[in-house]
Amino acid sequence: MIGSAKLIAAGLATIAMAGAGVGIGVIFGALISATARNPSLRGQLFSTAILGFALTEAIALFSLMMGFLLLYGT
Repeated sequence: MIGSAKLIAAGLATIAMAGAGVGIGVIFGALISATARNPSLRGQLFSTAILGFALTEAIALFSLMMGFLLLYGT
């Protein structure tokens, strides 16, 4: 009973990784669109997009960590 609950909880925790993938796609899609509209702001837009990518990827890593913690912790 406890083992199956751990597997379900770990699966639910890793759903956030799919959301992070969508978020990364949205960030870089918006970067391409904004660069196409105003190419002179490419550097500033790229640095902001990299910051957004890093924060979104951190959420994915936290959800992966929680999934492993639920599976292999105690």
